[in-house]
Amino acid sequence: MTDEPALLSHQNGAVRTLTFNRPDRKNAITRAMWSALRDELRDVTYGGAVRAVVLTGAGGSFCSGADIADASGMDEFPDPATEIRAINEAVLQLHELPVPTIAKVRGVAVGAGWNLALGCDFVVATPDAKFCQIFTRRALSPDCGGSWLLPKLVGLQQAKRLAMFADTIDAAEARSLGLVTWIQPEDAIDEFVADAAARLAAGPPTALAQTKSLLNDGADRTMREALLNEGHAQRINLTCPDVIEAFAAFSEKRDPVYGTARGVGA
Repeated sequence: MTDEPALLSHQNGAVRTLTFNRPDRKNAITRAMWSALRDELRDVTYGGAVRAVVLTGAGGSFCSGADIADASGMDEFPDPATEIRAINEAVLQLHELPVPTIAKVRGVAVGAGWNLALGCDFVVATPDAKFCQIFTRRALSPDCGGSWLLPKLVGLQQAKRLAMFADTIDAAEARSLGLVTWIQPEDAIDEFVADAAARLAAGPPTALAQTKSLLNDGADRTMREALLNEGHAQRINLTCPDVIEAFAAFSEKRDPVYGTARGVGA
């Protein structure tokens, strides 16, 4: 037994790493973990000290999905509707997070676990990683945003294939479908993700937040709406000190040093 929390949070500079920490259960998510994840992501959103988030799992697995055998937390979640609302809050918090997110995937990413990875902006996986929309094997339908994410990422027919057949696919196939951003060897993935997160954390926070929001919303917008949203975002960017710093750094041939994100959602 261990006294460590089931969701670990570690801050390194402006990068926060959240680690599912139930390796004996392949990091299956309990009710308490959903609440902890939601609270951590809220802290990232409103705390201001984090500029990139890495989501990963302990013990060689990313996440095997929701722990359907979990009997804890019944006082907080007395019925399925209440539990689903709480889970959705965490998922939406991840999707709308104003900082870039990276899923670092070793081993299995299954069901809700896979959809949490897909809810990140980037997915980095080892060659032996395995992915499955396992829901129909449990007589369930996709949750945690899978029904929204999959068609946008792979198209409707492939989304139906993955969700209805619930076949397990490897990292190479996931990469070919656009569900994995990069594949990295086991001995290189930590350094690769750390470097990518550091690069994102050093970027202009307001512009990155606006870019993420525009791209997330763009698939559901007309060109007219996209242009209006882009104009609104650029107005916000142009009022931010980061623009002055970017132009000054360019003129002085140095790396820019950006400040805190502001104006997001204004």
